[in-house]
Amino acid sequence: MTREEALALLRQYNQEEFHVRHAITVGRVMRRMAQELGRADEADFWECVGILHDIDFERWPEQHCKKCVELLREAGADERLIHAVTCHGYGVCSDVKPEDEMEKVLFACDELTGLIGACAPVRPSGSITDMELSSLKKKYKSKSFAAGCSREIIARGAEMLGWTLDELLLRTLEAMKPDEAAINEEVAALSA
Repeated sequence: MTREEALALLRQYNQEEFHVRHAITVGRVMRRMAQELGRADEADFWECVGILHDIDFERWPEQHCKKCVELLREAGADERLIHAVTCHGYGVCSDVKPEDEMEKVLFACDELTGLIGACAPVRPSGSITDMELSSLKKKYKSKSFAAGCSREIIARGAEMLGWTLDELLLRTLEAMKPDEAAINEEVAALSA
């Protein structure tokens, strides 16, 4: 599946700007993580998984990580992509456990991208591009900030990967910074 096909499939089931932005953000983070972790040959696939990870959430939140199987199979997605998408909700809405590195990265970064994204509007610059790890850690520790982003899942993701929490926070933040403007432009174009 190409990136364009993944975006078209995402848009078929997701109209809200928030969900589209999150999907594109996670996709871009997954691409950067693949490159950083020596899996550049799979960067396209990792990005498609990130784009499609919440394909069922907007319309079927009560069937999240379940309805996606049907939607992705109908679209001709391969079983590896389907497994990756279903396991990102492990322990919350799915019994499918992340097995390989890509699946663990998705599990770890999904919630964290939401937390980091929530930081931009409250920063003086209005952006995460100048954000330091210390600022992110303060927001992470503040349970009332972006309360919907589970710190427990983020911590479990770091553990799954064998990374420290600081390492996960920093890697994800650094993966998001270069694409912030491009994501904003792409979301605006898709929403027009």
